[in-house]
Amino acid sequence: MNLDAVRRIADAVLYEGYILYPYRASAQKNRSRWQFGVVMAPGYAAADPSESTFTQAECILEHSGQPVVQVLLRFLQVQRRSSEGPDGAGPLGAGPGAPAWDEAVEREAGFTVSSAELLGPGCVREFAIPGGEDRQPLAGDGPGPAGFAVRRREPLAVAVSVLASPVPGPWRAVRLRVRVENRTAADPAPAARADALPTALVAAHVILSVSGGEFISMTDPPLWAKSAVAGCENIGGWPVLADPRGGRQVMLSAPIILYDHPELAPESPGELYDGTEIDEILTLRTLALSEAEKLEARATDPRAAALIDRVESLDAQAMKRLHGTIRSAHAGTCGGERPGAEQRRRAAGGGPGTGSAERLAETDPAVPWWDPDADASVSPDTDSVIIGGQHIARGSRVRLRPGKRRSDAQDMFLVGRIAEVQAVLLDVDDQPYLAVSLADDPDEDLRIAHGRFLYFMTDEVEPCEAAP
Repeated sequence: MNLDAVRRIADAVLYEGYILYPYRASAQKNRSRWQFGVVMAPGYAAADPSESTFTQAECILEHSGQPVVQVLLRFLQVQRRSSEGPDGAGPLGAGPGAPAWDEAVEREAGFTVSSAELLGPGCVREFAIPGGEDRQPLAGDGPGPAGFAVRRREPLAVAVSVLASPVPGPWRAVRLRVRVENRTAADPAPAARADALPTALVAAHVILSVSGGEFISMTDPPLWAKSAVAGCENIGGWPVLADPRGGRQVMLSAPIILYDHPELAPESPGELYDGTEIDEILTLRTLALSEAEKLEARATDPRAAALIDRVESLDAQAMKRLHGTIRSAHAGTCGGERPGAEQRRRAAGGGPGTGSAERLAETDPAVPWWDPDADASVSPDTDSVIIGGQHIARGSRVRLRPGKRRSDAQDMFLVGRIAEVQAVLLDVDDQPYLAVSLADDPDEDLRIAHGRFLYFMTDEVEPCEAAP
């Protein structure tokens, strides 16, 4: 199975938070590194109960009787960079040429689990990741090197165990457990986290692929698998379906929260490593760095140097793509389109599927795309949308059913609440959504006066009254 598309997602996981803006070693927030998916060696984890020596993924796999599972473990090995003088004695002064810094080396370990092992006793695979030392000459004013950048890696010992247990019932399904253990023996055991990191697995995650079977979604399982999914124990990661084509043959267990079939934004020109990945803001902030700050960032890490070079090379068209993109989680599956929307599009000079922002940009660039009053084809106060066979417009009452599109923690408090529709709006893809106010809040009139509404797509609400 070609895992290239899944690897691109996994690479974003691999370098999540690798280096934070402003991308300099001297920045305070870059002095505490490696927060995601850290699997410590046993010696240090025994002294610090907040750390773990393993990560575990459990998921449900239904099969045809002869399943074969491929396991791919991926992580970063910390590479500690320091500097030495030309005679090999003593560190160089802290200058932009070679500041002390922890880099990383990508590591992969993969193997196949046969159906006999999977449906039998399971298996354990052990891997030895070599250490090493590299020395890079640093240019100086004289004929010889001014010193050396020294990169050291500690050897690592890793074990991956795979075990499957049958799911009770008439179906062919198993609870699959993949456990990754750090068995590196450091002597003596490090006393501080910074000293323990070179013997850790960083951003550890697992890609599972199967032939002769299919994985079950852990976030939206079928009814028969709900109890089996609820019994899974995931530690340090959460498995999600990861085939971008929508299939169920690939599962990614990552140390950060993902949804099924995650995708990378096509507008993003490359990684920013900053966790939040707010491309436009971080790009503009990076461009605003002084030349001295950029020089220090380039000297901090090769990936930071490549990032700055890429940001500085972006043209106006690439920057435009980063601004104002809105997507629906289920494009085309909203409760319906406003009556007459297509006719209004054609009257305004737009073809089928042409968004309001695109029409305004084509007809008059001076017209603000964000102002509904500037587009005569929309009327939030009088437009309506069909939901559950009923016309819903301003003044209609709906019952809120959030959660189908997002997992906002505050949405749980709104489930089942009655709301009054204040406007029917369209996003830039012409998908309708509602601005609503809660019907039973005593101070809701103040929020309405200030235009402070809650916003929901049409499949997140239901009409309160039965259709005539």
